[in-house]
Amino acid sequence: MSGKIHNAWWVLIGLCMILGIGKGTLNNSAGLFLPSISNELGIGMGDLSLYFSVSAIITMLYLPFGGKLIARYNIRLILIISIICEAGAYIAFSFMNSVWGWYLFAVPLAFGGIFITVIAGPVLISQWFKKRNGLALGILTATGGLFGSISQPIVGNLIANQGWRFAYLAIGITAIVIAVPVILLFIKKMNPNKGHYPYGITEGDKESQKAFDNIQNKGVSFVVAKKSSAFYTLMLFLFFLTSISSFTMHIPTYLVDSGFEQTFAAKAMGIYMLGVVFGALVIGILNDKLGSKKTTILSMICGLISVSLLLFANSSSAVIFIALILFAFVTSGIGTLVPSLALSLFGNKEYSQIYSTASLGLAIAAIVALPAYGYIFQFTGSYSGGLYAILVMLVINIVAVIFAYRGKTKLEKSGLWK
Repeated sequence: MSGKIHNAWWVLIGLCMILGIGKGTLNNSAGLFLPSISNELGIGMGDLSLYFSVSAIITMLYLPFGGKLIARYNIRLILIISIICEAGAYIAFSFMNSVWGWYLFAVPLAFGGIFITVIAGPVLISQWFKKRNGLALGILTATGGLFGSISQPIVGNLIANQGWRFAYLAIGITAIVIAVPVILLFIKKMNPNKGHYPYGITEGDKESQKAFDNIQNKGVSFVVAKKSSAFYTLMLFLFFLTSISSFTMHIPTYLVDSGFEQTFAAKAMGIYMLGVVFGALVIGILNDKLGSKKTTILSMICGLISVSLLLFANSSSAVIFIALILFAFVTSGIGTLVPSLALSLFGNKEYSQIYSTASLGLAIAAIVALPAYGYIFQFTGSYSGGLYAILVMLVINIVAVIFAYRGKTKLEKSGLWK
């Protein structure tokens, strides 16, 4: 028995594959389509990117219920429906001729993405990994980056050579064909009643299992959490982190506007996704060693350097690559830093509901930030204003993390964190 691979690692493999498909391939390729669609159909960049806001509104409405659904219903069925919704939207996009088509199919796109790209990974990892939680989150996010580094150039070449319609159709169908069997084979909830215990708990060790049962109930309740300054500071942090990360969708257009070719933009996005792989693993390891607070501050500093390079030294392809790799140390934080921060600040007691509700900051940011960058470019002809705003948000996030942990201290002193 001791030589068997722990169930937690099989679940992680499954999560990595479906996140790689849903986020690394589908979501992260969305920006590559924008210039071609805008040019062919004559849709303004701000008007087109507004479909991201529609998607974000749906995400905002459903997120508070997402944690409850995963806790109550069959996780495999939820994820199968989710990938069909998300990938099916891409298939539908291939037939659209009006911007209203993107607004309409942003609804199933968002519903599927709530579970595939936001909730399922952190919730299942928090259940299955007592030890190496940060590393598991890092591996999960890194795999999404690895999938993206492979798929971004492929999608870019498909758009350039076969057109955006064929590219939408091809990746949508491929995503469903691969993801559904993976979900059926690898994904399952942890259930102590069936003899399941997380990685780090010795099978058959009653003392170890008793300690685990105690840990599962340690922290604050959702009712207490949502009244705390730490909770709203975490939401603010996630709002700004998502706003910063939203610029990723506009990087291809930014690079084309800066004088680079579409094929270079696709290659640069591939480099960026490799940066996500490396950054997520490093952040995961640092999370386990330094803690969430220090790791988060280091990540934001990487972002300050990255955006400064994009603003003041963007004529060199080598500098662009370095800047995007550093930027990946920030964007990968959505999958690594935020779940770890939520666990550190509020514990395990009602983690899924606290995390999914705090993730409203993610949805609200997408409503505002994604089209904002598009409109900045549409009305000013440049992304500089957006990049300066990102610098300010990075500084605010450093301050926000410090205040979040002060809020946790208040909860502990008042006896509410137990």
